[in-house]
Order: sequence, then structure tokens, then C-alpha cells
Amino acid sequence: MVIEIIIIINAVLAFLTVFREKRDIAATWAWMLVLVLVPIVGFIAYAFIGRKLPKGRMFRLKHQVAVQLDERLSQQREQIGTQIMPADKISHSVINMVNMFMSTDSAFLARQNRVRVITDGHELFHTMLEDIESATSSIHIEFYTFYNDRIGNEVLDLLVKKAQEGVEVRVIYDPWGSMGTWKRFFKPLMAAGGHVEPFLGTRSAVIDFRLNFRDHRKIVTVDGRIGYVGGFNIGDQYLGRKEKFGYWRDTHLRIVGSGVFALQARFMLDWNATDKDHPFDDSVIDHQYFPLTKVKGETSLQIVSSGPDSDLQQIKMGYMRLIQTAEKRLWIQTPYLIPDDSVLDSLRIAAMAGIDVRIMIPDKPDHAFVYRATQYYARQLAEDGVKIYYYHNGFIHAKTMVVDGKIASVGSANMDYRSFKLNFEINAFIYDSAIATQLEDIFEADMRHSELITTEKFNQQSLYLKFKQTASRLLSPIL
Repeated sequence: MVIEIIIIINAVLAFLTVFREKRDIAATWAWMLVLVLVPIVGFIAYAFIGRKLPKGRMFRLKHQVAVQLDERLSQQREQIGTQIMPADKISHSVINMVNMFMSTDSAFLARQNRVRVITDGHELFHTMLEDIESATSSIHIEFYTFYNDRIGNEVLDLLVKKAQEGVEVRVIYDPWGSMGTWKRFFKPLMAAGGHVEPFLGTRSAVIDFRLNFRDHRKIVTVDGRIGYVGGFNIGDQYLGRKEKFGYWRDTHLRIVGSGVFALQARFMLDWNATDKDHPFDDSVIDHQYFPLTKVKGETSLQIVSSGPDSDLQQIKMGYMRLIQTAEKRLWIQTPYLIPDDSVLDSLRIAAMAGIDVRIMIPDKPDHAFVYRATQYYARQLAEDGVKIYYYHNGFIHAKTMVVDGKIASVGSANMDYRSFKLNFEINAFIYDSAIATQLEDIFEADMRHSELITTEKFNQQSLYLKFKQTASRLLSPIL
């Protein structure tokens, strides 16, 4: 009798706890399952990672320095113009995508950028450290992971040197993604005059009740002239120095041109949401951070952000628009494949319509539950005609999508529920056939280190493995 009463009370509490907040129906039932089956552990987990960010704070994050930046960015919009490329080379679908991002994320169209695609960690850090060394005015860095290891110390030492030279240095890191890196690691930089803050002022990855909302962005700007965005973080594993992963295959962009203004603006918004003591204000929104320089580049792009500070899921909308735009080819690389129903259906429809849909994922896990859920959705999509490739040459962490060799996306957002709804993310949407073709060439090169997993091979998996995949899928909305 006592046990029955406890079960009833637990079920009622679980119902009241989960349904008092508006959330995705899949996440609602996933949390109900956890709270009912593992009551004590479930409620503790919900307290830390199940609660939503308060609405008031969410919208303050979005708008607190937007007013200060709006006038400056409006000037840039006028100077940049609205033309992507000659009218005879652009489709209405691309124009519609540009307009969508302008409406949903105030993402202006940045033209005439020079963009370099980087897929190797050694090349990235060599180039990025050279750019940081050349800084004369400001260095702004925002990463999900900033590890206290060999490359982390190398980056830190250079930042200390630049701060001592009088360059403004500001760093935002995510405590969860940088677990094991304590604030004292950055003391030499702060002593040299640099500013370092955990995202949203969160001091601990263990006892903070907002740890489910993670800053997954990877942003670097140097003097407001050079910018970086993509999938790499700061740590030895991204240089292939961890035996568990082996070679680390990722994709990053180095941008020179007006696209850097958008990266700079995003960093400033995140900084002001994080550090109340040393905020940017309207007195410094000037040529120091947004220098007026002419760059002779060929690439048009939009920098798009998304996160729990908005209900629009802008990057997910961009992914869906890319999928719907595809006429011949749609090639995707992602370490995590856990789409919601709308994205899943879009991928299925594209494949069933005869479009060459290819998705490349790792052949090894970095998170067990997430990997099994990824395998589940890979199997489902393979049954609908999507070509699934397992990458064997280490670990593929790239988050790229390329359509018909014409348009593409590169950034921090995975093809999963967490990136769509819970993480703070940033992507570049690129309207340049040269870059898109280069990304297709990279995909084809990666195929030489990959295996096509057919439905027959999926069907050969053991019942136990399929059970783990299905169980992980049930929890995927809260992973």
C-alpha cells in the first residue's frame, strides 16, 4: 500500500513538474519517462538540466546591446548592399533564405569576403595563432571548450603576451564544455589586463542549474578584421593527440571582410550578457571594433545565431531551407544525427524525391547514448534512401551542409535536438559556388576514408544493439 501511494505521488509530481512549462512534446514525454522510472535521480537531473531558462533573462540576452549595435550595423548593411551575385546566377530560393535570416536573426548579408576552409587542426591553430600574434587592437575569443593542456597553454601564453602589449583581450568559455579548466587557469591573462568570463557568469559546471543551456559557439575575431567560426575547439584532442579519437576531422572558416562584423556583434552580445562589470557600450561601437576596410573577396554569406534566447530556432530553419532548396545533391557531415520530426521528414522527402542525400557520421562514440541515438536515426534514414557513411579515419566532428555545389553551411550546430533548441550556436550560411564546390570535394575526399552502410548492414546488427539504439532514441530530446 505504501509503495502504491509513493508511486502515485511520484507520478503526480512528475506530471506537475514537466507540464508546468511549455516545451516540445517529445522532450515532455522523455522527461516524464525519466521522472517516473528513476524518481530521485530523475528529479535531481531535471533540476539541473530540465528547467528552461527564464523568459525574462532569455530576451535580455537577445536585446541588451542590440540597440547600441543597430545603427552601426544598419550603416554596414547600406554599404554592403543587398545583391549577392549577378541576378542571372541566383535563384529565388536563395533570395528567400537571405530574407528569412534578415527577418528572424537580423542577419545582414555580408558580401565580398575572402573565405578559407580549414579541415585540419594543425593548420587551423598555426593560422589562428599567427593572426592573434598580428593583433594591434582587440582579440575576442569564445569557445565551448578551452582545455588546460598543451595547445590550451600555448594559446593562453600568446594571449598573455598580447595583453601585456596593450591589446584588448576578452575570452568567454563554457564551464561544461571546458570541464577541468578552472578560472585560475586564466589568472596570468587577467593579471596582464585581459578579461575572462565563463558564459553567463556561470562559475561551476557541476552545481549550476542552467548547465543544460551551453555556449557551443566557436568565435574568434582579431582587430575586427579577421574572424573564425566552425567546429574546432581549443584542446589537444582537436590536434589528434588523444588516442581515443585519433585524427580529428573538423571544418572551420577563416573570414576576412564584412562577415567579421557579424561575428564581432555576436561576441559583444554574449559578452554583455556574461560580464556586467566590463560591458561594451555605445561609446565603443566604433571603428575600433568595426573597421571600414575594403576587401576584394568573392564570397557572400550570413552569420546566423540561435539558442534558447529565441523560440525561432534560426539555424534549424536554415538547415530545413537548405534541404528544401536541394534539386540534385544534399551532402551533410555531422557528429550527431538526432533530428526532430520536421527535419527528419524533410530529409526523407528529399531522398524519396530522388535527390542524392548523403550523411557522414563517425564510426565511434564520444558520448555513448548520443551515438546510439545517432545510429538509430541513421538506420531509419537509410531505409528511406539516404546514403549513410561511417567515417573511419579518426573522428569526424564537422558540421557542414552543401547543396548542389552552390550554397552551404559551416558552423557549430550539429544535426540534433540539442543544437536546435538548447545550445547557443553560430553558423555561416554561404552563397558561393566556389566554396560550396570545395566542400563537396572535401566530402568526396572523406568518402575515401568512409564506408557506405546499407540497410542490409544495418539489419545485420544484433537485437541487443538495436535495443540500445531504440532506448537512446527515446531519451534523445533530453540528451
